[in-house]
Amino acid sequence: MDEFWQWLAQRREAVRMDVELIPLADLKRWGFEPGTGNLVHETGRFFSVEGVRARLGGDGAATWDQPIMNQPEIGFLGILVKEIDGVLHCLMQAKAEPGNAQGFQLSPTVQATRSNYTGVHRGGAVRYLEYFTGPRQGRVLVDVLLSEHGSWFFRKRNRNMVVEVTEDVPEHEDYCWLTIGQVRHLLQAEDLVNMDTRTVLACIPLDAASEAAPPGGASPFGAALLASLRGDAPAAHDLPELLRWFTDVKARADLVSERIPLGAIEGWVTTRDEIRHESGNDFSIVAVSVSARSREVTQWTQPLLRTRAEGTIAFLARRIEGVVHVLVHAGVEPGFADAIELGPTVQFIPDSDGSPLTAGYQPYLKEILSASPDQVRYGVTQSEEGGRFYQVLSRYMVVEVDHEVPPHEDFRWMTVGQLVALLQHSHYVNVQARSLIACLQSIW
Repeated sequence: MDEFWQWLAQRREAVRMDVELIPLADLKRWGFEPGTGNLVHETGRFFSVEGVRARLGGDGAATWDQPIMNQPEIGFLGILVKEIDGVLHCLMQAKAEPGNAQGFQLSPTVQATRSNYTGVHRGGAVRYLEYFTGPRQGRVLVDVLLSEHGSWFFRKRNRNMVVEVTEDVPEHEDYCWLTIGQVRHLLQAEDLVNMDTRTVLACIPLDAASEAAPPGGASPFGAALLASLRGDAPAAHDLPELLRWFTDVKARADLVSERIPLGAIEGWVTTRDEIRHESGNDFSIVAVSVSARSREVTQWTQPLLRTRAEGTIAFLARRIEGVVHVLVHAGVEPGFADAIELGPTVQFIPDSDGSPLTAGYQPYLKEILSASPDQVRYGVTQSEEGGRFYQVLSRYMVVEVDHEVPPHEDFRWMTVGQLVALLQHSHYVNVQARSLIACLQSIW
């Protein structure tokens, strides 16, 4: 780890990115499309900012408009892994993104949209992409299409991949090999391991029996967490029962979301500097100018989404028969392809007035916010994706309770192993829950 911190300090000096908020009118190669008012790139690629109209409930009990990012391209989020001296290592990248609060983060080997890797941005080639496309140069361990933020993206998905190689891999100064254990350890640091790394890490199937216990053994919670990952672990509900519950929630969900022109959304205003909700709360769309070194393109402008306050993303955890269970929420978001995915117990952003679901119905929020320090098993501020969001931070938490909580029809207790099993398939587990799964892996 000493060598890692030295490398990181060197890259911090070399990987510089200057980001400045600018008026929307100063965007270059971006503009408001005549007729629709959508904010689009001149190539028609990358992404666009459009509108969505959502109606929840058959009688339209909740109806709202909001801006939403539309990025129909499927990108790659890939980690290259290799055994070095018998230990599996990940090839990680120090990468700056315009929306990062701390400038740069630890990113996957490959983090690229189709527009990036096909050269629409007129930049250089994406390093190591060949390991994830075309003829396979290694053994594919993970390959699954997964969603991103359903409140802010319209049906966006990325291909999450882990590829194992045995041959030598060309080295580059922006990349370093870290063991999975080291990467998990770094999840204890504030805002260092980026969202894309977290979502890929969460997908790696874990053989709990092969996990080395920490010096002195795992803590009681850590031991119960390891037990939670075993396929034969006692569970409050078996997987077929959970899938029936999830299907039932989806079947009775009554959400209709439709794309509409950005210029037609109600309750939002466009000012010199942002597109915002008329209340002054909720998220907004802003513009930035970027100058960067060690990027495929060194200067550009783009829109980004910004929130007004730090969010809270949390699992309630409970030991049931000596096995850690987490309370998951089958939650509705307007940008999901299938309306509902499994998310954390709490997924909350203060001052979110534009949509009832952005703030969300939070029956367990008080339980999280009133937790005593000895209940908090994990509590670290992490960021959301810096390529599309401007310094969007949330407090990621795991809070253990030793008592029953009031039941709710849209929530169920699941083992962590059950959630990891569902991550081998699309449209089950949302990005916030995947991040928390990766964070849980850092605890023992």
